[in-house]
Order: sequence, then C-alpha cells, then structure tokens
Amino acid sequence: MSPVSDMQALQQTLRARVQVKDWVGAATTLRQMLTLQPGNAELLIQLSYMESGAGNYRAAGEAIVEAAKRPPRHPEALGDLMARLRTFNEAEVLGRLIEQIGPIERIPIPLLIQAGAQWSYLNEQTRALRLLDEAKRGDPDYPPTLLARTQVLTYLGRIDDAQADVDRALRRAPQIAQAHWLCSRLRKQTSESNHVAQIRQELQRPNRSSRDVSLLAFALHKELDDLGDHAGAWSALEQGCRAKRATLPYQREASHRLVEGLMRLPAGSGEVVAADAAPPTPIFIVGMHRSGTSLLEQLLSGHDAVLATGELYDFTCAMRYGTNHHCRGVIDQGIVDRAGQIDFVDVGQRYLDGVAWRLGDRRLFSDKLPSNFLNIGFICQALPQAKILHLVRDPMETCFSNLRELFSDANAYSYDMAELADYFLQYRRLMKHWHATFPGRILDVRYDALTGDTESVMREVATFCGLDYVPGMADPDSNRRAIATASAMQVRGGVVRRREPKWWPYRQYLAPLGEALRAAGIAYATPDAVVPGEASAG
Repeated sequence: MSPVSDMQALQQTLRARVQVKDWVGAATTLRQMLTLQPGNAELLIQLSYMESGAGNYRAAGEAIVEAAKRPPRHPEALGDLMARLRTFNEAEVLGRLIEQIGPIERIPIPLLIQAGAQWSYLNEQTRALRLLDEAKRGDPDYPPTLLARTQVLTYLGRIDDAQADVDRALRRAPQIAQAHWLCSRLRKQTSESNHVAQIRQELQRPNRSSRDVSLLAFALHKELDDLGDHAGAWSALEQGCRAKRATLPYQREASHRLVEGLMRLPAGSGEVVAADAAPPTPIFIVGMHRSGTSLLEQLLSGHDAVLATGELYDFTCAMRYGTNHHCRGVIDQGIVDRAGQIDFVDVGQRYLDGVAWRLGDRRLFSDKLPSNFLNIGFICQALPQAKILHLVRDPMETCFSNLRELFSDANAYSYDMAELADYFLQYRRLMKHWHATFPGRILDVRYDALTGDTESVMREVATFCGLDYVPGMADPDSNRRAIATASAMQVRGGVVRRREPKWWPYRQYLAPLGEALRAAGIAYATPDAVVPGEASAG
C-alpha cells in the first residue's frame, strides 16, 4: 500500500476507536500515523487528547509540548494547542507560541480572544488584556471580545471600563446570556437602574440551553437580591441551580470514597525545613470556596515579601505527573489510589519549577486555590516548608455563599442543598483529620475574626508565616493587583463585617440546609444567637 492509502486506513481505524471511546487504541493508531507524518502538530494535538482520555498524563503533556515545536497554521488547531498548553501549565511554551504566531496586529481576532483566555486562566491578566485590546482595535463591536475584556477588566479592578464594554455588548447582542450575568455582578442594582426586565425577557427566549438558563437565572437572582426582592431572588436561584446541576455529573458517594481514601493514606514525615535551607516558600490558602480566601490573600499580599499568585492548579499538575494520571478537577480517586507510589520530593520540586517563572526573586508566594484542602496531606509531604492557612467561616454563611455562586464546571456539589450540606460535612471531617495528622502545620483563620479585628488576626498570620507584620497587611487596598476570583468585587469593597448575614432573609427557604447541618451537630450563627452544635471547624 502507498503512504496515502496507509494514512487513509489509519484514519478510518482512528474514527472507529474514538467512536467506541477506545482511547488507548486511538493513541496507538495516532502514533502509527505519526510514523508516516513525523512532527504533524494536528496529529500530536489529537494524540494528547487521546492519552488524556486513557489517563496517561505524562504522554499527553509530552505530545502537546512536541506539537508546539512546529505549530499548525489553522486557527482552530492553534486554539486547541494553546488551550492544551495551559491545561498542562506550560506557560513559558505558551508564551513562545503566541510570540511565534505574531506580530500581534496580524493575529486573527478569534485567536487573540483564545490566547487572552489562556493568559487569564493563568492569572496573567495584563498579558490577557494586551491581546484583547488588539482584538477590540480590530473590531470595536465584536461581542465575544467585549465580554472577554469585561471579565479581565473586572479582575483588574477597572470597573467603569468593564461596564462600558458589557453595555456595548448588550446593545449589540442582548441574547448572549453571559453578558447579562457579567453585567449583574459589576455593581449593586437599584430600583432606578437595573436589568431585571431584560433578563426576564431573555429567559423567555425559546430553545435556551441549560447553560444559558443558569447564567440568566443567576443574574436575575443577583439583581433581585440587590433590590430586596428575596422571594423573587430565591425563585431565580432555584431555577439557576436546577439548570446548572443538570449539566454536571456528581455523586456524593464518590466524594465520601475520596475522603475515606485520603484519610487512610500514610502521613509521611512532613518535617519542616529549616528557614536558612528552605527553597521558595508557598503559602497555601485553603478552605471551602467562598469562605474568605480571596480577602486573606489580598491582605497577605500587603507585605512586600509575599507575591500573591491567585488560584493555581500547579500542585494538581505536579500530582498528576507524579501519578501519571490525568484527572478532572483538583483530585480524583485515581490520584489517591496511586499516591503510595509517588516520589514526593519530585512532586515538590516539579511544583516549584512550575511556578518559578512567576516568582522572580521572591521567596514567599501565596497559592490560593481553596480546594487544595483536599491536597493537604500531599502538600505536607512534598513541600515541608509550606505554610497552610485554612479559612474558617460560619457554616451557613459558607454554604449559602456557595449555593448562590455560579462556578464554571467545578464544585458540582454546590447547586443542591442536600449535596452541599453533605460535602460541607466531608470537608469538616477531612480538615479535622489533617489537623490531627499534621499538628502545627495548619493555621485556622476565622473569617469573623479577620473582618472584626483585622490587624490582630494578620499579626498572627504573619508570625505563622515567618514574617514581620506591616500595616499594609490590614488594608486590602494596599495592593492593586488583579483578583481573578468570584470575590473580585467584594474584596475591593474593603473589609466588611455585616450585622445580618446574607443568608438571613432566605432562612425560610434554607431550612433543609440548616436541618442537615444541625443533624450533623454543626453550629452556625444567627443574628442573635448560635444554633447549637459542634463549634470547632478543625
């Protein structure tokens, strides 16, 4: 057979194997195809996907880095290549690729948007904005550009500019659900100025996807909450949660098995490295999402010695490499099952090597991915010098804040009250285990104390991290860095202590959540009392 015929036969075999989700067989076929077309970037990109499907993290990463050496010309393939490089935290390779595609003024607008998205995912908002500014210069009214800029400008604290872009997008394309969601978050709505009627109208548009319904319903919840219409806001929240939950697989039994598996793992030594011999020191800020981790990182970054890097997946990537297992999310059962074979020294070094491009000459940096609480046992073994700060917020406040936050595809537990309460209980159980297993390695930081007596708490945090306290650590505005989290707007509003928690007007609707917490002995505060239960979070 001729090489052309051989390739056609292999393509047919590949399609058949992909159709039945035989990822191992598909990867084998692609390697055969690469013997006929060595270095073919599009084949290497496909190979990376197939190796990920087969669970082979290292081979998938090697294939995508190899593809970047001779990148494809087709914009769609280039977009896939950039996204895969970001998935494997290959930031430096991504940067070289974008430079190679340039000059910037000749990059197609859709590719500029995709490249900007990858930098934004990596918390490099200034780099992202540079690409999006060029995209806007090429077409000032293209809605995808305007919405991408809205998000990045929000992270950068340029709220007026973000508002101008999203307003422009809504005038051009009011049917785009994401535009309404982004707009709702930029400011507090008033009776004189809100978008409730428009959002309701868009919710009635026929053939809306579950994703669109969730975006619009969460936007409506936010605006009605701002207006004090709590009954309407709750109805919208229920609609949004139902729509979002329908798109996400989640089994509470799998969450239980994961926690059980983590608690059965051997602890290792976890010995603290002497300060004079320590490599760069990460400060992990962990806890439930929406527990105040963004505020703590912002305050911590008021110290000149600490670089705030935001929510990173670098430790997860190091664990994926160490176990040679590609998982969705921060961790899965496969990581736990293979953890006994890990070289944790290599995992720690790989993590530090992966973040080195961000650090410059900084020796301390914060890594604020809340769900790294699942990784604490691995962190203590891989990075003995690491500091771990655990945010502890009132259980009902934490759970309600999760329930009303529209996350991406993470945190599937957060759209159903029963699943949310169950997950919170598993989180509390695991944190109690980590405290017992690694005494002294974790500092609990109580959110109510942080917002009530910021200076005293930050003095304690500074001592734990081996820092001298400086006044900037009590002022969230002392550092104007980008904040790429759901809390970007709240953090810039300063340290706020509420007389009445946000969940209180919804207490009648939240009764099932409160009952589930009480039944497990979990205490939570009301404006005038504490519901009895187990007060300790650790």
